[in-house]
Amino acid sequence: MRQRLVDAGFGLGWSLVKRLPEKVTRGAFTAAADVVWYRRGGGVTQLEANLRRVLPDAGDREIRAASRAGMRSYLRYFQEAFRLPVWDEKTVVARMSIAHLERLEEASARGKGVILALPHMGNWDLAGAAITARGYPFTTVAERLKPESLYTRFVAYRESLGMEVLPLTGGDGNTFGTLARRLRDGRLICLLADRDLTRNGVPVDFFGEQTRMPAGPAALSLQTGAALIPVTIAYRKVGIHATLHPVVRPPEEGDRKTRIAAMTQSVADAFAAGIRESPQDWHMLQRLWLSDLDAERRARIEGRAPDAPASPPDAPDAAPDDPAPAPDDPASGPGTGGTGSGSAA
Repeated sequence: MRQRLVDAGFGLGWSLVKRLPEKVTRGAFTAAADVVWYRRGGGVTQLEANLRRVLPDAGDREIRAASRAGMRSYLRYFQEAFRLPVWDEKTVVARMSIAHLERLEEASARGKGVILALPHMGNWDLAGAAITARGYPFTTVAERLKPESLYTRFVAYRESLGMEVLPLTGGDGNTFGTLARRLRDGRLICLLADRDLTRNGVPVDFFGEQTRMPAGPAALSLQTGAALIPVTIAYRKVGIHATLHPVVRPPEEGDRKTRIAAMTQSVADAFAAGIRESPQDWHMLQRLWLSDLDAERRARIEGRAPDAPASPPDAPDAAPDDPAPAPDDPASGPGTGGTGSGSAA
């Protein structure tokens, strides 16, 4: 029942919000964000726990202010998602400024493809629509949502913005191979890549604690020679500002696994730099750090018995093919971090 209600709610949002004045919908979604924040459910308390890592010197009042701004930013993403399909190309382009666009231009000119890796930050759908309108159509990956009708809505929405959307699971079963072919054709792919709490994830240090992030962006870069560029996105009063960080270079030495680990750590470092600048725009309402997980789930991720000692931060990655766990927070909705190649859902 709950899944059907969520699906119906999104359907209503896409049909109704775009018909109302933007000032009205912005005010309504801001008010809704404040209500959710005041209720202090699991998503809000987890957001505050995450923000304490980003803002280690902040007191309780500062953290609460940051989490309130974070919830407003998170609901702004959905308000804009419901309106984005009716914005014309001129409006879409005007609503995203870009720092260091030359990094994408130079990498694209090499003809080996480009991978943009993003955290769940700002409005990544607007960024995708704007970069497509600038002449860089791309392929992305969507995590399957429940019910299937909601997943279908999000795929149709993103395809309407000019994206090619591949399923994270299902489909022809070879999403990684399809992404590699797109890169070899010199194309662009975009992947959300700040969360992979499975045994497939690569251990990284993130704000001084251990978590895991998808191996896909680095693995694709190594396999195809495509440039890997981390991107962070922050909201402005009107629109968003995207920062293209320096290209992540593969280490010259080490085996494939070691090189992937080093590249993924570089992506994590770029994400951390961008999140520090605009922590309120990082929409991470789920558990991210391993220290927040219960002992059984952490043991499963690390491939050990629940009563065995936890692996040190530099322990080698566990065996692949562990199924992805369910999202930590049932209210997280679309935007939950992906696994494998990275997710754009």
